Amino acid sequence: MTITEKILAKHCGKKEVVPGELILAKVDLALGNDITAPLAINEFKKSGTKKVFDRNKVVLVPDHFAPNKDIASAEQCKILRDFSRGQKITNFFEVGKMGVEHALLPEEGLIKPGMVIIGADSHTCTYGALGAFATGVGSTDLAAAMVTGKCWFKVPASMKFVYRGKLPKWIGGKDLILHTIGDIGVDGALYNSMEFTGDAIDNLSIEGRLTMANMAIEAGGKNGIFHVDKKTIEYLKDKTRGKYPIFKSDKDAEYVSVYEYDVSKLKPKVAAPHLPSNVKEAREYKNVAIDQVVIGSCTNGRISDLRIAAGILKNRKVHPYIRLIVIPATQRVYRQAMKEGLLEIFIDSGAAVSTPTCGPCLGGHMGILAAGERALATTNRNFIGRMGHPKSEVYLSGPAVAAASAIKGKITDPGEIVK
Repeated sequence: MTITEKILAKHCGKKEVVPGELILAKVDLALGNDITAPLAINEFKKSGTKKVFDRNKVVLVPDHFAPNKDIASAEQCKILRDFSRGQKITNFFEVGKMGVEHALLPEEGLIKPGMVIIGADSHTCTYGALGAFATGVGSTDLAAAMVTGKCWFKVPASMKFVYRGKLPKWIGGKDLILHTIGDIGVDGALYNSMEFTGDAIDNLSIEGRLTMANMAIEAGGKNGIFHVDKKTIEYLKDKTRGKYPIFKSDKDAEYVSVYEYDVSKLKPKVAAPHLPSNVKEAREYKNVAIDQVVIGSCTNGRISDLRIAAGILKNRKVHPYIRLIVIPATQRVYRQAMKEGLLEIFIDSGAAVSTPTCGPCLGGHMGILAAGERALATTNRNFIGRMGHPKSEVYLSGPAVAAASAIKGKITDPGEIVK
């Protein structure tokens, strides 16, 4: 069996499961945010159930429209706040403590290898970077899990992605996953598990792996997953307590397909509107002018991302026609960036620095585009109208390309700025 099959088998009480099998599995963590949780809470109440299955295993994060941008978002967040207090939910993260949920939960030590995690947010698959089975569900599935502690799944078939070679300068997890989605398409992994491996992955940071797992859904994947290695264990050691199971795919595990990539000659990647699969090298975009750059989100708002961006922006100025918005993904990232002087570098360059929020990624607030405007963002989706007006455009990249482009005012390979 594969890692994914072994985790699901354990959680449904079977020795073995096979792709396509319908199972009812125990859930270790159930996540909702200020958009999806109010619907789930309403369904939970309609069920007549008085208490959630485990107040320590329900996580509520108001991060999309928080700090609240208007009355409607304030009402949404109040629903989460009131429910959390009534149910004595352990993991409700108020403004001032909250962050972008998929950066926050690993940082808080809520994610362990071998867990089954559902979230009413499609990018819940992020947590597969730590060897967990994690996937997005609808609000009614979240409600059912809050009642029963279980969720039904169709066991996904597995695809293996093998990355070999030394990672070139400026190439990170975002470039690897954009390259992959560009290869297989936005439906290339439809309802399959994407298992990432290879010596290049072994040398990739945990934060880079979180970015890759996050975008498994952009290829249609049910989940993305990495094996647990020394780097994973080191990342978890000061965040989690207790033992956790480590699952490995069997040598004779069956995959519906295997893709192998030599990463040693990869160049920084950019996805053009309006799909994450419209991928070319950054240097191939000739004179594509932009109006706004966003560095943040659950893909690239972590401290390593901000370090890369600051390293390029230091002693340089943002182009006069560009609005650069930098959003540390969590309060800890914000504090660490402040300690390291990164925020000062951003401000000196002409950037605006925001409190943690998902705001601009989904066109919520903190950087909405007008008609005809074009943004380059380190976010994970570039669908029509994703960041504002339907006639605006969003390009996707990693933090190095984003910072270089903010300086030049057009899509730029970082090698043009830093030799």
